[in-house]
Amino acid sequence: MAHHAEISAFGGIFLLLVFLNFIFDDKDVHWFDWLESRLVKLGKVDAMSVFVALIVLMIAVSWASAEQSSAVLIAGVWGILVYLGVQVVSGMLEGDLEEDLENEGSGAAATSAIMKGGIIGFLYLEILDASFSFDGVIGAFAITNDVIVIMLGLAIGAMFVRSMTIFLVDKGTLDEFIYLEHGAHYAIGALAIIMLLSVKFHVPEIITGLIGIAFIGFALWASLKHRKAEAARLN
Repeated sequence: MAHHAEISAFGGIFLLLVFLNFIFDDKDVHWFDWLESRLVKLGKVDAMSVFVALIVLMIAVSWASAEQSSAVLIAGVWGILVYLGVQVVSGMLEGDLEEDLENEGSGAAATSAIMKGGIIGFLYLEILDASFSFDGVIGAFAITNDVIVIMLGLAIGAMFVRSMTIFLVDKGTLDEFIYLEHGAHYAIGALAIIMLLSVKFHVPEIITGLIGIAFIGFALWASLKHRKAEAARLN
């Protein structure tokens, strides 16, 4: 693909920020406590995720050829800007929604606030859905550059994965696998690194796919192990 390096830089940095913001966030549950508890302390520094992403971007730029270096740099910066833009819009919509719910009055004012809150909530969810879909498209380029394969994968995802996710949420299954979210984000982080490495190095698609599957599988196994340990402790 003619613009593989630029796509890899843009997508890699975008996905890296998704991973970094999760790993730096102060969470109630830590998968690798010895690592994540230390990273949370770093995350308390303002803009740490962007700082790390910029360092990684500079490394990726140094790997690119002289003809591609400026394009890779611009693509990576756009990846940062797009991610921050999604966060800004989501934050604004979420803030407006919370403010409207807190300021509900009575009668017509309350009805207006509820209607506005509903519209804002809908837009907020659409922004989140678009960002998740964007993650999927970018992540697909880490596995293959074949547009037909990517389109088929996204179609399968639209028809099956979302329905399966809704089913799991309704049944409360996801709450039982406490490390599944961690595994998904570690897989995203691995995809980000692979995409950035592909600016210079060729990474076989089979390795990319297996790494993601391995993280998810390990997270499921760790969740089941934790659940059994908790059940044994309570008994």
